[in-house]
Amino acid sequence: MTTPSPVLARAEALLLADRPQQALAELARLPAADAVDLPATLLRCSALGQLDRWSEVVEAAGAGLAAVGPNPDLLWHLGRAEHRLGRPQVAERALLDGLAQAPHDVDLLCTYADVCAANGQPEKAAKLVERARALEPDAPIVYATRIQVAFAGGDDRTAERISREFVAAHPEHPGAHALLGGTSAARGRIDTAYEGYRQAAAAMPTEQSLAESALELRIARHPLMLPIRPVLRFGPLKVWLGALTLIFGLRAVGLPTLAGVAGLLWLLFCVYSWVAPPLVRRWFRRNWG
Repeated sequence: MTTPSPVLARAEALLLADRPQQALAELARLPAADAVDLPATLLRCSALGQLDRWSEVVEAAGAGLAAVGPNPDLLWHLGRAEHRLGRPQVAERALLDGLAQAPHDVDLLCTYADVCAANGQPEKAAKLVERARALEPDAPIVYATRIQVAFAGGDDRTAERISREFVAAHPEHPGAHALLGGTSAARGRIDTAYEGYRQAAAAMPTEQSLAESALELRIARHPLMLPIRPVLRFGPLKVWLGALTLIFGLRAVGLPTLAGVAGLLWLLFCVYSWVAPPLVRRWFRRNWG
């Protein structure tokens, strides 16, 4: 039985500790012959993926496939990276090749579902993620993909419900809290969204985007931001259309005075929505930045 390389063991431990840059440094110490082996290549792809260096993941996975031949794990890394780079057809080909070898691989099924959802194929995506769910119902990637597929289909309510289930099943998983933050924010649940992003940012302090999202939601919770909550919930366009419909509707039914009052209130609201958020944001950043 071959003794595992201490370099690979250290690199894997660093990856589990969310230190991908140090893991890559460890892998760089491998002899040339070992550096292209499957275990080293998989660790390298994982580390590069954590750093969002997707072009390099494609290169590493391609080199690994050239060295060791078709492998489902390498094809998953390749398909995932191509998807992130916006090349859906190449991603689909890699994922289908992987599924041909490992038809019950949950990672391959879920990533293929993501590709289909992003390409306007929600029904196909839903079938793929249900296959994955039947195999591993409590796997984090299954929860995350179910949420993404629901979002892609415009079902924010279901996405939020699955996010709550994800947090309940994996309370220590930062991705679960981040997804709960995102789905709750989309439904205007500012307090729940803030708590989700806050916990995710606390668990992953190196992810600046999580901290920024938590700060923005903390700003949104300020009492001065309460009048602007409808804009945060429904978006500026819907609020603007609703206001115009109200104003012109009042005029149409013969209530010009009320229409004028509504128009004045709308103007004051617009001014407030332009002035208040930058002031609150500046105050927060000065005191907590």
